Amino acid sequence: MLFRSRQAKKDNFAARSVYKLQAIQKKHRILKRGARILDLGCAPGSWLQFAAQTAGPDGRLVGIDLAQVTTGLPDNVTVITGDVADLERYLTELGQTRFDTVLSDMAPATTGNRHVDEARSMGLCEAALDIAEKTLVPGGGFICKIFQGSDFKAFTDAVKSHFDRQAAFRPKSTRKASREVFVIGIGKK
Repeated sequence: MLFRSRQAKKDNFAARSVYKLQAIQKKHRILKRGARILDLGCAPGSWLQFAAQTAGPDGRLVGIDLAQVTTGLPDNVTVITGDVADLERYLTELGQTRFDTVLSDMAPATTGNRHVDEARSMGLCEAALDIAEKTLVPGGGFICKIFQGSDFKAFTDAVKSHFDRQAAFRPKSTRKASREVFVIGIGKK
């Protein structure tokens, strides 16, 4: 994975996680030109960088993370340093409450206990799905990272109930030992 980190720097991206979003985009074409995109857990900023390139200058992007994003981003990207629990207030202040796509690369601080980590991941995924339900326009798309565990099927079923199509995707750039999978919702009902 060191190669991927070096490649990301060479490609002027903040982190190697960008290659996961690129693979999802290549397969599912969820990001569109001119789109309004919300990125939950956006630090260090590589997903925002790629999404901004894909959406183009007419796109409008908002990212939020507890950690500060120091990566240089285009003018059509707004970054909020804060908690997604307070997102509604931030979005109201920005005057941007509806989105075409919601991205979530949020991950919990891991403990090393698989069951605890999976439960924390599920909590973040449920929060992301709730935000997507409230902010996505009809027909919108959703991408969410989850640590695959016993609640995985329940979460994919929940995504299916809100979207016309649902898919699970594990990009090749994901570390072999990682339990992360991306759940994708296309066509919000």
